[in-house]
Amino acid sequence: QLQPVESGGGSVQAGGSLRLSCVLPGYSYSTYCMGWFRQVPGKEREGVAGILTYTSATSYADSVKGRFTISQDKAKNTVYLQMNNLKPEDTAMYYCAAGRRTSGSYCRLPDAIDYWGQGTQVTVSS
Repeated sequence: QLQPVESGGGSVQAGGSLRLSCVLPGYSYSTYCMGWFRQVPGKEREGVAGILTYTSATSYADSVKGRFTISQDKAKNTVYLQMNNLKPEDTAMYYCAAGRRTSGSYCRLPDAIDYWGQGTQVTVSS
């Protein structure tokens, strides 16, 4: 069972930045895509960014487009989520996710995901 491990969450003021990291050993040859989701209590999990492992093509939710950037460093077995100009509404638990099957969702839909991380909390204060 592959288990992504997230880090980098924390508390920041509005307008600030954070970079989340997700380590998953061997992901570059065992996954089709990697994604970042977020969830607040009482709401559905939202796929905010995804990246295709082989091509590095990316996809973003409209709510984060232009502010968040997903990237990967295969040599370090790590996927990143750079979050800039953070807003209070970005406050959520952020999850790294991995998909092994070919899909058109860039790992931004839960049904494309085979492995989930435990999550890291991001809190943005106004």
